[in-house]
Parts: sequence; C-alpha cells; structure tokens
Amino acid sequence: MQNSEKLSRWMVIVNPKAGRGHGLRDWPVISNRLNFSGVDFTCVFTEKKFHAVELTVKAVNDGFRKIVVVGGDGTVNEVVNGLFIQKQAPAHEVTLSVIPVGTGNDWVRMLGIPRTYSDAVQSICREQTILQDVGKITFEEARVKQTRYMANVSGIGFDAMVNRRFNRLKEAGQTGSWLYLSSALITLFSYRAKRFVAKVDGKEFFDGRLFSGAVGVGKYNGGGMLQMPAAVVDDGLMDITLIRKMSFYRFFTNFQRLYNGTIYNFYKVKAAQGKAISVASYPQSPIEIDGEACGYSPFTFELVPKSIRVVVGEKFHLV
Repeated sequence: MQNSEKLSRWMVIVNPKAGRGHGLRDWPVISNRLNFSGVDFTCVFTEKKFHAVELTVKAVNDGFRKIVVVGGDGTVNEVVNGLFIQKQAPAHEVTLSVIPVGTGNDWVRMLGIPRTYSDAVQSICREQTILQDVGKITFEEARVKQTRYMANVSGIGFDAMVNRRFNRLKEAGQTGSWLYLSSALITLFSYRAKRFVAKVDGKEFFDGRLFSGAVGVGKYNGGGMLQMPAAVVDDGLMDITLIRKMSFYRFFTNFQRLYNGTIYNFYKVKAAQGKAISVASYPQSPIEIDGEACGYSPFTFELVPKSIRVVVGEKFHLV
C-alpha cells in the first residue's frame, strides 16, 4: 500500500477483551457497519496490556494518520500514549476516533460520541474534529519516576483504591455489572484517609486528610460520575476536585452529587483549575489514569494544550 493511501485509510485497533469481551464478540457487527458506510480501513487486534501503544507507534511509523479505537477508556489511553511516544509525526497530525465497547466509556461520553455502533461509525464518516488538551503526569513506580499521558481523568485517594481492586478482579476473570459497585463498597469499609498536599499553578490549594480526588481535562470518570462538571476538554486548563475526609453517613447522603453535577455545592469539596498541579501524600498513595492503575505519589500534572485531534459527536457542543 502506498503512503498516500495510508494517509486516508483508518487503522482500526481492536481490544478483543474490552467490555467483558464485546470487543471480540461484536467485531463482526462493527466491521460490517464500517464496510457498509464506506469506511476504508485496516484492522489489528491487541494481544496483551500496552499492546495498543506498540500498535499505534507502528501504525504512525507505517504512514497511517487516522486511528479508530474499538475499546474503552483504557485502550484510548494506550493509543494516546503511543501518539506521544512515536516521533514520525506530531501527535495532533493523527486523527483519533472511538467506537465504544468498554465498561466505562467516559471519554466518548465527554466528546458526545454515540454509544450505538452505527451512530459511532457515522461520527467517523463525518470526521468532525477538535484539538483536545492532554495531561502529562509523572509518578513513582518501583521508586522510579515514570511519565504517562492522560486523555481524560485521573483518580486519587478512594477512587484509585477502588480502581485497583476493580482491575484485580477483572484480571482474575470476574465479570458483571456489579463488579465496580462491589469494589467500591468493599473499599469504602476498609479505606483510611491519608494526608494530601496539593498545589495549583504553584499556589497552596489543599492540605488535609483526603477522602477522594480527581484531576483531568474531562468531566466524567468512573462510568458516568460528574466529579468535574465545569471541565472543558479544549479550554487550556486542567480541573481538580478534592473531597475531604467524611463519615459514612455524609458519603451516602451526598452520593448522588457525584452524578447530578452538584458536587461543587458540597461543603467538603474544593475545586480549582490550572495548568500545573502537584499532589503529594503521606504516606504514599496510588493513582489511576483514565481507569488504569499506575504508580504512586508524588504526582505532577502538566497541561499539554490542544495536542491531539479527536473526532467528536454531532452534538458535541451540547455536551
């Protein structure tokens, strides 16, 4: 295939395990939709964790400038990291789209991409795009400083602990819609709030015992939670929402605020926006990035403005 053909052809990266196996089971339906709609594409399947990073680097090096992810938030994160790892072209010169088959799908929710396969394919055909902000995160893993890019939201405190339990259960082969909820409930009764210190653009923002927190460029995480309802994916700012330590009673009586957009009205919440955020904890605490368990504190978040080109839904401006 000539390089000129690859520039207009989509590379489809399929995660067969996404959405409890729907990536594989639904691929015949999805591929038929793509063919029926006249989408010119080549497809590859991931075979292991972080394989989507490798496949993205190879695709761009081979001349592809359009990538579709058939998967969830974790697969999107791997592809985004692949875009920054490769050196063949600036990340924003590659167009990224998603056909959602994951369990959370918070990234597509933020971009207004429809959940149905036929409508998601139509978004690819329209190719309406924006330049999205990305967060560059440093953290520690095995006492070594690591860097990873964030396309949506990272969770700390309670969020990160729930995510670790949830991912361990998934890796052990457990499935079901109850899995995340049960992980949250088990974690809730064993979680102990730690002291966190946060700075936003170099200024002291928080110092105290933290229940949970989120930092990111998007509104949604955890399968539809609105922890940062004021976030705008291309406004040149990251958002941070921190929830102070609270009793079980306070948690359960205000739980609905995580979903109805009123979290900023809760007196236990502090929120801010900035381009550089640093977070330390005592003792160390884990982080999850776009739903994937990563390393441990301290964390730094650095904004990389308008750095990836993403396909959005027809009603993106209404989201």
